[in-house]
Amino acid sequence: MKARRLGAWIAIAIGASYFIIPLLGTLEFSLRMRRDAYSFDAYRSVFSDFQFRETFGYSMLMAFFTIIFGMLLVVPTAYWVRLRLPQVRPVIEFITLLPLVIPAIVIVFGYLRLYNSSSFLPLTGSTSGTNALLMFSYMTLSLPYMYRAVDTAMRAIDVRTLTEAAESLGAKWPTILFRCIFPNVMSGVLSGAFITFAIVMGEFTMAALLNRPAFGPYLQLVGANKAYEPSALAVIAFAITWLSMGLIQLVSRFQKSAPAKA
Repeated sequence: MKARRLGAWIAIAIGASYFIIPLLGTLEFSLRMRRDAYSFDAYRSVFSDFQFRETFGYSMLMAFFTIIFGMLLVVPTAYWVRLRLPQVRPVIEFITLLPLVIPAIVIVFGYLRLYNSSSFLPLTGSTSGTNALLMFSYMTLSLPYMYRAVDTAMRAIDVRTLTEAAESLGAKWPTILFRCIFPNVMSGVLSGAFITFAIVMGEFTMAALLNRPAFGPYLQLVGANKAYEPSALAVIAFAITWLSMGLIQLVSRFQKSAPAKA
């Protein structure tokens, strides 16, 4: 038993060092902008850059709308499939997996082909339409994670019993959905939301091809023209991702101790 435990800790240490050592090297390099001394000059340069604030704020806004519209799409779909259409569940799961096997560049070129200025729905003909198209693109990329997070949370509750109890009290479908189902799958919704947030903040292909001022293209632009600032941005991006993962764990633990609401 001691040998197995020691072997497990060695494996964990090797795996952790594989991820942590390069990150520490990146952090150390980002602090060497000032000659012969460590400093936060690279971070000050990044945070004082107007493009950083503009692209970061834009991606934050796009992440917010992507999460809201994705939640409104996925939760009713997963609920209806589990309650009324269990036979089509394999089809829905297959559809939600497609963004994992179809490259993002193929998806965005398909969108550009369908929604260009000469199509029946010319979304790319205006700034607001292009922003909406980018949001839908982000929804497509996050669909596998959002759907599975919500579906897993929905398995932990008795959807049919909650629905019948609410109907017996005279509740209509909007009331059942937003006051009975949403509160009980909130852990799945938030888990999918944090993953969606991390995807939107780091995505490059779709934002670049749609020519939107997002954070991903800004990372690429800085990396091609500067030395120390890209390392600082990489550390910031890692911090955002790890914060999202930590919030997922926190929400999951909190939700496990919360009783189901009816």
